[in-house]
Formats: sequence, C-alpha cells, structure tokens
Amino acid sequence: MFYHLILTDECNLCCTYCRGKAFEALASGETDVAIDESLPPDFSCDSGDLCRFLEKDVDPCITFYGGEPLMRMDLVRTIMDTAPVRRFMIQTNGTLLDQLGSDYVNRMETLLVSIDGPRELTDMHRGAGTFDRVIRNIGTIIAGGYRGELIARMTVTEGTDIREAVRFLAANRYHSFGSIHWQIDADFTGDSSMRKFSRWLSTRYIPGVRDLVGDWMEIMETEGRVPRWYPFLQTTLDLLQDRPSRLRCGCGHANYTIMTDGHIAPCPVMIGMKDAYIGHIGSSDPRNLPVVEMTGSCRRCDILGFCGGRCLYADIVRPWPPEEKAVICSSVRDLRDVLASALPGIRRLIDSGKIRMEDFSHTRYNGCEIIP
Repeated sequence: MFYHLILTDECNLCCTYCRGKAFEALASGETDVAIDESLPPDFSCDSGDLCRFLEKDVDPCITFYGGEPLMRMDLVRTIMDTAPVRRFMIQTNGTLLDQLGSDYVNRMETLLVSIDGPRELTDMHRGAGTFDRVIRNIGTIIAGGYRGELIARMTVTEGTDIREAVRFLAANRYHSFGSIHWQIDADFTGDSSMRKFSRWLSTRYIPGVRDLVGDWMEIMETEGRVPRWYPFLQTTLDLLQDRPSRLRCGCGHANYTIMTDGHIAPCPVMIGMKDAYIGHIGSSDPRNLPVVEMTGSCRRCDILGFCGGRCLYADIVRPWPPEEKAVICSSVRDLRDVLASALPGIRRLIDSGKIRMEDFSHTRYNGCEIIP
C-alpha cells in the first residue's frame, strides 16, 4: 500500500495556487465540509503506533508530504531510520533538497519536485528565485549520487502554455527531466466565476496537449524511447492493454493519507476533513482499510474506465458548478480521443521493435494524479 504521510502544514513558499485556497473556501463556509480545527500543524502521533501499523503491511511505501515536508527534515530522517519501510518517496518544492543529506536523498525511490516550466513561469507563481534554487538543488543531489526517479511536478493554470512548458522541462540547458507530470489548477476551490478558465482550456490547453502527443510520438519514432510524461504514459499503457482504471491516483483504494494526528483519510488534500476519515493508525489494520468510491456524476460517465474519476476530493467537496466541471471533463475526453488515435502508430512502433511495451511501465500511485 502507498501512504502519504503529512509531516507539517508549514511551508516556506506562498504559491498562488496552493491548497491554502481550499482552506479559505472551507473556512468561509462555502461548503458543507466539517473541518477538524484541533488537527496539530506537525506530525505528532505516537511513533510506536506508526511502526506497528506499517508492520502489518507487506510492502508499505511512504510519500512524505506537507506543507513542505522538508520543513521537518528531522522527522524525515527519524522515520526513514526507524520505520519498517523500504520504499520512500517525497513531494517537495525542492528549495531545501540540498539540506537533507545524500544518505537520505539517495534512499528515496522517487522525488516529485514542484516546478512549472521556465524560470519566468515558475517564479511568477512560486516566488522570485525559486526556479534557480530548485535547479541548483537538483544539481546538488545528482552530484551526490541520486539515481532514483526525479519527476517534475507542474501546476498548470491560465498563464501556462502547456506545450512550451513541458518541452522546456524535457530539454533545456539547466536540467532535462525524464519524468514529467502536470495537474490543472481547477475544481479545488470555488473560484471558477473569477477566472477565464474555459477559454484558456479550449484555445490553449487542449490544442497544446494535442501537439504534445504529437511530440511524444515523434520522440518514440526518432529516438526509440518513451518519454515518461505521466498523463500520457499510464493512460496509453491501459489503452494498449484494454484495461479500465479506478481512480488513477490510487486514493481510497491503493493510496491512503496519514494525518498529523494519525487519522487516516483517502486523499492528502482532505486535511482536517474529519467526516472523510476512515480510521486511525493506532487501531486500523492496513490490510482492511475501507475502499472509498466516487459518488457523483462520474459513476455514470462513459469514459470512467479511462479517467477513473479524476479527483475524489472534488467529488466530495464539489467546489465548481456542474457546467464548469463539464469543461474540465471535456479536456479529459479530448485526451482520451487523441491518445486513442495515436494507438495504431504506437502499436506499429512496438511491432517493429522501435519501442517495447515494457517502456511504458512505471510505479503506479507514486503521487501523480495522472488525469490532469
């Protein structure tokens, strides 16, 4: 099982699209979700309870999460030294990566580092100097021997040219990322009426994704490799194998979140949403955690097997009205259609030996939502 372990609510950046927007919406009473105001800001549950809980899982994988988890790198080190876990990942803004130490960084199976594309775009949303700091720290950990998977984790919003940003991260003079994932900043807070989201999605994002699929195919054809662009990678593998998917991030069925007080929730964004809690590490068995299913209109959708439902948090909170959510769904449908149209060419490349089916393999539930 995969577990997001929330170490702290503290962060050293103030990004424009942070989940703090979600807290503002919840606190303002815009939703009916009950929030536990007593949740401690830092991980403070009994370490023995955590170890006993994890010991019952045959292959637990911990993803350190926050806030910015490296604000509590003392906890990262302690847990990595004492927990009965062999697999570790982290989602980080990357600004403190140089301080954790290579002994710990190099034990991480996966690093998901927040970066949105070129310097100007990244700094516009994450703060001046962030891009250079992150790139410098990536250089430091690679020089220190890191050889695990390093995923550039983008947040995409109306200021993003998706094709330009992905192509930059995949090939630039600073550091070229072999693995890239992106998530659209949409349907997390009740801000749809204040944005020009629909126009951007239809005129820039969807055409950009179509062009990116063409770029992806061209790299396969000319270089004989499959770039690990996660919104394409897992979905295409499942299309090739005619395999439907549940919620692709794994939340509520393969990926759970441990809150700072030890309560267990299906999703790391559900911080403090006490009505969504499904147990506690002091009393729950990881082998018998409840499965949490989608409950809204996604259950009746004809592309549910491709999409998986996109977001469990949004399914519960429903911050955008149905007509605005339908706009997001149109991008998912278009993604499905353009990837489906690429399948004959991909199968031809596999049959010719230019690429292999194994080139699409990856660790599922590694923190990538897959469906943007």
